[in-house]
Amino acid sequence: MKAPWQARSKIGIVLSGGGSRGAYEAGIIHYLRTDLAKRMGRQPQIDIITGTSVGAINAAFMAATQEDPRGQAEQMVAAWRKLEIEELISLRAKDVLRAVKMMFGGEPPPPDPGSFRYGGFLDTGGLERFVVRHIPWRGIDRNLRDRKVQAISVSATHVGTGHTVVFLSSAEPVPREWSRDPFVRHRTAKIGPRHVLASAAIPMLFPSVKIGDEFFTDGGLRQNTPMSPAIRLGADRLLLISLRHLAPDSTKKTVENEVLEKQRTEAYPKPLFLAGKALNALMLDHTEYDLQRMQRINLILEAGHASFGDKFETMMNHELVRLRGAPLRRIHAVHIRPSEDIGAMASDFVNSGRMRVKGLIAQQLISRLAGGEARRENDLLSYLLFDGDFAADLIDLGRRDAAKKEDELAALFDVKGTVEQPA
Repeated sequence: MKAPWQARSKIGIVLSGGGSRGAYEAGIIHYLRTDLAKRMGRQPQIDIITGTSVGAINAAFMAATQEDPRGQAEQMVAAWRKLEIEELISLRAKDVLRAVKMMFGGEPPPPDPGSFRYGGFLDTGGLERFVVRHIPWRGIDRNLRDRKVQAISVSATHVGTGHTVVFLSSAEPVPREWSRDPFVRHRTAKIGPRHVLASAAIPMLFPSVKIGDEFFTDGGLRQNTPMSPAIRLGADRLLLISLRHLAPDSTKKTVENEVLEKQRTEAYPKPLFLAGKALNALMLDHTEYDLQRMQRINLILEAGHASFGDKFETMMNHELVRLRGAPLRRIHAVHIRPSEDIGAMASDFVNSGRMRVKGLIAQQLISRLAGGEARRENDLLSYLLFDGDFAADLIDLGRRDAAKKEDELAALFDVKGTVEQPA
């Protein structure tokens, strides 16, 4: 007889990368654990958690605290609201000089004996200490054993090859053939701080992280929204959280677009504008494309069932497993993305004078970032603005955007055989 978690649909949450924008994900998770749980009369069950970059940090925290859903949400938002950028990223004079030297081709200082990080323009020792101390790492294994969570994966990019490596911990055996994609590999691992820090190592800015004898950097370079790992691990219902606002069509003649184009023209010669564009290109969000492909597969399966009956999927998937290592199945997904431009929010936040930054050099650097890009595209700043008050704004935005999709979320989490947990 199958256990309750085996008999029902498996629900996955997919957490994207985007530096300090990750507070938006915390807001959505808080909404699930409070308002949605109250409406449903129980906690929404989340079986599979996948994350990339800052999404990997949030994913690890979720997997480690899954036995206490309400406490999980309260602790997560509290941690984000307490952040101070100077505690996470060193912004002293010597750090600025080091970064400038490296930008002009200088070698990064040799790593300390036994160090697991190398390179990067910024010293992120504070972020590493935060990740190590604030996530109860032993809880991941405990919750996997107790089936509070079925699997967790975090994606990183192998520095030597540029391939995506999906590190995963699962309560059940993982598929022998993860993917036929030659640029994606999976590795069973006991997910720990290094895997998460490697996934969150924003390229060029943060040091790469050594795992074993290999160096890894941000998983968002090739897999910023890790849908595929969640599906491979068995999820057939997905909550996808993106961290990039879908801008209006820039080709239309509107006052807003004319203002934006003027800002772009003025910002273009500035190196920070180009750096922000480069970072956006590196961390490209494929969510819309992935969702469209998933919807096409759903339509094919529905049309095949209508045309050929119940045996269609069984016969087709028998051959597909041989050819691609995995079957096709219908996926029910809800997608939440920011309704406001987080780059513009970051710029407005800095210009409002609400930052917690104390050091003069840090203040000057962040102000320079705020003025270095077009206001509505201040992406570089929004990746690095680890400020608790800015995080609070993003948490509130995440809660509001989740509330707009409450009916869809309730339908997503309404599955038969769900183990009841009090709201």
